[in-house]
Amino acid sequence: MSSTGNIGDKSASDLRSMRLKTPTVEELVKGIRVGNQSLLARAITLVESTHPDHREKAYGIIEKCLTMKGETLRIGITGVPGVGKSTFIERFGTMLTAMGKKVAVLAVDPSSTVSKGSILGDKTRMQQLVNDPMAFIRPSPSGTSLGGVARKTRESIILCEAAGFDVILVETVGVGQSETAVHSMVDFFLLLKLTGAGDELQGIKRGIMEMADAIVINKAEGENIKRAKQAKSEFEKALHLYPPKENNWVPRVLTCSSIEGTGIPEIWEMIEDYANENRASGHFDQKRKGQNRYWFQQTTETLLKGQFYEQVQVKKSISKLEKAVEELKISPFRAAEELLDAYRKGMK
Repeated sequence: MSSTGNIGDKSASDLRSMRLKTPTVEELVKGIRVGNQSLLARAITLVESTHPDHREKAYGIIEKCLTMKGETLRIGITGVPGVGKSTFIERFGTMLTAMGKKVAVLAVDPSSTVSKGSILGDKTRMQQLVNDPMAFIRPSPSGTSLGGVARKTRESIILCEAAGFDVILVETVGVGQSETAVHSMVDFFLLLKLTGAGDELQGIKRGIMEMADAIVINKAEGENIKRAKQAKSEFEKALHLYPPKENNWVPRVLTCSSIEGTGIPEIWEMIEDYANENRASGHFDQKRKGQNRYWFQQTTETLLKGQFYEQVQVKKSISKLEKAVEELKISPFRAAEELLDAYRKGMK
């Protein structure tokens, strides 16, 4: 009896230690390659970590995964709170998985520490997709730095593609600059809107309209169908006022009901048309290369900025110079020059 109990205890202990043991870079990459979602999640956690000891491991994983991707499609989805993003993503995602496609859902949410809003809440509303073995839903990292959150999301995309996901859905949970961040990492940018175009058009920032490859008016069901058609017409007129895109794609306006599922297949057909056209013209690959350059430039700026403010001489000088600027004893330009001089001296 006692012997059997000990064996059972050891077995449970071994299982616990296996779960607690940190996998090596090779183990994580191997797990990603075969589509192990548990190891994929652990690799993303490592990439998201700000601990200095994790940085080299994260770089190693990303570099090994860069060339492992297949023919993927990255789709950005944005829209104001209440537009029905989570319902749309669940309906759209489950349709894709039913077609045999593996779908990953990621998010860019730099505001989660303030608003407490994130895709974590959306997961409770995506029960069907959460339980779908062909889908992977990853909550966005919390933090106030948009650059940091966007960088981690880009790296998560690389890992998901290496894990064999065919479609990556990147949701912007926050508003404002998060749309620009998502646009810089996706192939197709979808703007979700509600009915009532007269008021809605006034509230749309020009930049978001220019970025959109398509506008989808959601909740086009019941009494809203007529209003959705009117909104579609208004948005189509508005889009004609914008200059043509580099790839000559003319943004389209569609309507759908995420609850009833109407219009969802047509959205996928449109996105496939876009991908086929852009792959044939070579613009698809050129856009990806441009995004990689932007990623490199942005990461360089982030690292340089971090190194600059962590330098001892800068830390010593910055408070004094800030006070002098506040009291108008020195111009901001001169103060910035002096701060740069302090940095240069500290590097000698």
